[in-house]
Amino acid sequence: MNDQDSVAWVRARLKQARKVFVLTGAGISAESGIPTFRGPEGYWKNYSPQQLASPEGFARDPKLVWEWYNHRRRVIAGCEPNAAHRAVAEIERRAGQFLLCTQNVDGLHQRAGSRCVVEIHGSIWRTRPAAGGGAPFEDRTIYDEDQLPVRAPDGALLRPDVVWFGEALPADAYARVDAFLTSGPVDVAFVIGTSAVFPYIVRWAAIPRHQGALVVEINPAPSLPENIAAVRFAAKAGDILPQLL
Repeated sequence: MNDQDSVAWVRARLKQARKVFVLTGAGISAESGIPTFRGPEGYWKNYSPQQLASPEGFARDPKLVWEWYNHRRRVIAGCEPNAAHRAVAEIERRAGQFLLCTQNVDGLHQRAGSRCVVEIHGSIWRTRPAAGGGAPFEDRTIYDEDQLPVRAPDGALLRPDVVWFGEALPADAYARVDAFLTSGPVDVAFVIGTSAVFPYIVRWAAIPRHQGALVVEINPAPSLPENIAAVRFAAKAGDILPQLL
């Protein structure tokens, strides 16, 4: 089946779908100019991601880690949602039941109009106490260098509310995705711009597939097993998703 036949098939299934699930990763935001975290362009000042996004790295040098996240905030603030973000928001508007689970921490889905969103890796626009025990709070400040690392008024060290290497996914967010997938069959599921290297991505694609859903992968380098993804577009999401509408 060529891409045009696949587009027609997915479009027809999506038009009749009452319950839709979407998973997105760094690839969808890369089209807005946000560097992927794992690619060579994602490294910063010659540091590896593990040095800049791990509890150990933060304990060793919280100022450096905050410089990195402050830099990312500045980059993200200068980017706009792209055609793929807008298409996902339109799919939500048309669906009866919908859930978007994103690995991205940039908030571009919400800026494009998505509302039913689970941020499985947290948000760069929230901050929380580094020692635990306090609730995250919205924080859209782009700090001056002399304000780093960020501290609370009482002097307590704060950290970005994101999931770092070696940390567990937030239990409440994970449970929300599981509950959506198991509360009734999904009709169409999309896996966009992420990799099957993450076991939970495979799990959350396999559940709809076993329910009879049409599972669609959109990624320049598809990685889901063929027995899970019925349709695979080796292309950018911004080129494919608008065609499905």
